[in-house]
Formats: sequence, C-alpha cells, structure tokens
Amino acid sequence: MLSVDQLEDRLIDLAFAEDIGDGDHTTLCCIPDDAMGKSRLLIKEDGILAGVEVAKKVFARFDPTMQVEVLMGDGTKVKKGDVAMIVTGKVRSLLQTERLMLNIMQRMSGIATMTHRYVERLEGTKTRVLDTRKTTPGMRMLEKQAVKIGGGVNHRIGLFDMILLKDNHVDFAGGIANAIHRCHEYLEEKGLKLKIEIEVRNFDELQQVLDCQGVDRIMLDNFSVEDTRKAVEIIGGRYETESSGGLTIDTIRSYAECGVDYVSVGALTHSVKGLDMSFKAC
Repeated sequence: MLSVDQLEDRLIDLAFAEDIGDGDHTTLCCIPDDAMGKSRLLIKEDGILAGVEVAKKVFARFDPTMQVEVLMGDGTKVKKGDVAMIVTGKVRSLLQTERLMLNIMQRMSGIATMTHRYVERLEGTKTRVLDTRKTTPGMRMLEKQAVKIGGGVNHRIGLFDMILLKDNHVDFAGGIANAIHRCHEYLEEKGLKLKIEIEVRNFDELQQVLDCQGVDRIMLDNFSVEDTRKAVEIIGGRYETESSGGLTIDTIRSYAECGVDYVSVGALTHSVKGLDMSFKAC
C-alpha cells in the first residue's frame, strides 16, 4: 500500500500533467527563463488555514530552487488581508505552480473552516466530529488532513482500515447475525485486527446487535433526536456510538447532547466552499 507521501506525490504529478500538458505556452511566450520574482499568498476571507505543508511540496516538486517563507501555518485562524506565505523563485515557476497550489489550499482551508464550525457547535460535549468517504476522488488524503486541521476526527480512511457493516452489507449477508459472524470468521482467517462498526436503522436492529455482540461501535442511522437519546440509554456505554444521516450545523448539537461519542458529517468534504485567497506578485 502506498504511503501518504507517495499518494501526495502522485496527486501532484497528475495535477501538473493535467494542467500544464506539453507546456504553459502563455508563460513561456512572454516570461524569460532567467526572470526572478516573488509572490505572496493573500487571504481574502476569514477562516482556518490548511494546506501549507502540501503547498510547500507542490513548489519543491516542480522547482526545488523555489524558496518558501511561511508566515502562517496549518490550523491558524486567518482573516481577510493576512499574508500566509511569500514565495521567491523563477517567475515561470511561480506562474506554473500558482493554480495547483491555490486549488489545494482553497479546498483544504474550506474544509478546515467548515469542520471548525461544527467543532465549535459541540463545545462542552464529549462528542467528536467525524468525516466520511464522501471525498473528491484522488484528494481523500488531503481532504481528511484538512478535517484534522479543523479539529475533526478521521473516520476510516478507506475500505481497508476498518470494518463498517452498512445496511447493504447486512441485507446481502442475510441479516445482522450473519454479517457479524462472517466478519469475525474473515478477520480470523486473514489474521487482521480491525475495529468493527455496524449501522442500525431501527430499534429492532439495535437489539439484534446487542444480542450478537462482537462489535466496537454502533452507528445510529437517521434516528431522530428523541430515538437517539433512547438508543444511547439502551446501549449504556457498552459500545461506542455514532449518529449519522442528514446532520446539519443546526441539528448537530441536539444529537451530541444525547450522549453519542461521534457525529459523522458528509458535508465536511462533499459540499464545502473553498476559502478565498490569491497568489499575487509583490
């Protein structure tokens, strides 16, 4: 399996190939090869900064001679007018790395900012905000990094690092008992030690899980606030609990006050607006 660094390198290489192709002809036609310059990353909207470390990789991978002066690091609360970094190097390099760097940093900062807002809503409760697999193909590692920078918690990274028995798995397996039993057989056969979470859609399924046991976390899918509170009482701390399904910034605290350990929010990564910023000559 590829490491995070290897995945980031592949993403950066693919993004440059996609954007530059056989050459940035606009830059090449009007900027001399030996022209040197300096650009600053200007923040144009309040939020949480994310993607600084990845941006440094973008510059270094394209042109190792570029010099980056970081003025504000990942996780910093920024406001309109702040300058987050200054980059010095060949003007051609500054122009050709600009859009990829901005695409990454704007999206990561938007995710971190959104996550931070959810985390703030849960202040004073024990509940943590989880992301999901509803991510941009190829950018999952970066988007999940942004969630952590914003104060959230990563759920499973992919299909390989946790067992999550969802409704379709249960239905295709012939029921909750079969799904859990087959899960344990598989893990023992493969010599794997993975956490097991199961999704339940109603109190009947919840009771089946409690009767079967053998899981680490129970996901309460599309439960009302009242039913979530009741379910948490029934579970009684025997398993971790997670609320999921249609949670919003306006409803999330009500679920947290029911005593769940986690709330998962797909909107952190699938519906986020990028944080406005620009990369201008200085």
